Amino acid sequence: MDDLAASLDELAHRTGFSGAVRIDDRSGTRIAAAYGLADRRHGVPNAVDTRFAIASGVKGLTALTVMALVERGDLTLDTTARAVLGSDLPLIDDAVTVEHLLAHRSGIGDYLDEDSDHDVDDYLMPVPVHELATTEQYLPILDGHRQKFPPGERFSYCNGGFVVLAVIAERCGGAPFAGLMRELVCAPGGMAHTEFLRSDELPGDAAIGYLAADRPRTNVLHLPVVGTGDGGIYTTVADVHSLWEALDAGRIVPRARVAQMLESRSDVPAVSKRYGLGFWLQATGPAVMLEGMDAGVSFHSRHDAAGGLTWTVVSNTTDGAWPIDRHLSEVLPI
Repeated sequence: MDDLAASLDELAHRTGFSGAVRIDDRSGTRIAAAYGLADRRHGVPNAVDTRFAIASGVKGLTALTVMALVERGDLTLDTTARAVLGSDLPLIDDAVTVEHLLAHRSGIGDYLDEDSDHDVDDYLMPVPVHELATTEQYLPILDGHRQKFPPGERFSYCNGGFVVLAVIAERCGGAPFAGLMRELVCAPGGMAHTEFLRSDELPGDAAIGYLAADRPRTNVLHLPVVGTGDGGIYTTVADVHSLWEALDAGRIVPRARVAQMLESRSDVPAVSKRYGLGFWLQATGPAVMLEGMDAGVSFHSRHDAAGGLTWTVVSNTTDGAWPIDRHLSEVLPI
C-alpha cells in the first residue's frame, strides 16, 4: 500500500485533485487522505473527515429508506405510485410501481434527463434553486413530463424517479424524507455525519463545490438548495465505509432484503455495469457501487464484501474524482 499511497499523492498533485480518498481491506483502513481546499476563499483545506456532497450517491440511501419502510409495512414493492400520489403528477403511468422506480425501469419522464444534450455545469434547474428546499416543493418540476415507455420495458436512468420515491416515502412514512433517512438508514448505519445540508449555509466542516480545479465559481446556483431522493446529501468517507459495513451486517434492512436489492434487474452495457435496486453492480464481478456527479461534485465508492476490499473517492469539483478512481480501478483487484 505504500507504493499505492505514493502514486495517489503524485496523481492528486498532478491533476489538482480536491477531495478525499479512503481504502479499506480486511486488516482495516489502509489509506485515508485528503487533498485540496474545502473553501478556496478562506484557504480551508479538505480533511479526511470533511463532509462532501455525493450527488446521485444518495440513491442507494433512498433505496434503503424505501426498503426499510417496506420492512415496516408502510408500503410494498408492488405499491403503485398512483396509489400514493393521487391526482399529483398525472402523466405518470398508473402501472408504475415502487420497484419500477427503484430499478430505473419506470419509464416516467425526467425533470433532469441524462439522455438530453446538456453539460453538467449548465444551469439546469427549471426554477430558482432556493425554491427547492423540501421534497414536496419538487412536485412542480416533476410535472409535465410524458411517459417515455411502458413501465418495466427497459432500463432508463431517471433522477425524477428517485424524487418520486422520496415523495412516496414521506407520504407513507408520515415524516419529512430527510428525517426518515436519518432514522431508518443513517442511525442504524453508523452515519452520524451524513445529512442534507443547505448549500447556501454550509457548516465549517463541509466542502464547497467548485466547477473546476482552476475556476473559483461555486455550484450554489446550479443545484437545489436542499437535496432529496436523487441527490444532495453530504457525508464523509468514514460514513460511507460505515454504510457498507452496516449493509453487510443487515443492520439497516435484513440481509435477505439486501440480497434482493443487489440482484441485477438490468444490464447496462453503455456503462459496462448492471443495476439492482438503488445500487450499481459490476458487469461480471461481485462489487457493488454508488456513484454520482453534479456541478461541483464527483463521487465513486466500490465495495466487494467477499474480497474484503472497499474504496471511496469524492471530490468537490465536477469531475475531479475520476482520474483517482480510474487509477484505483487499474491497480486494485475489484
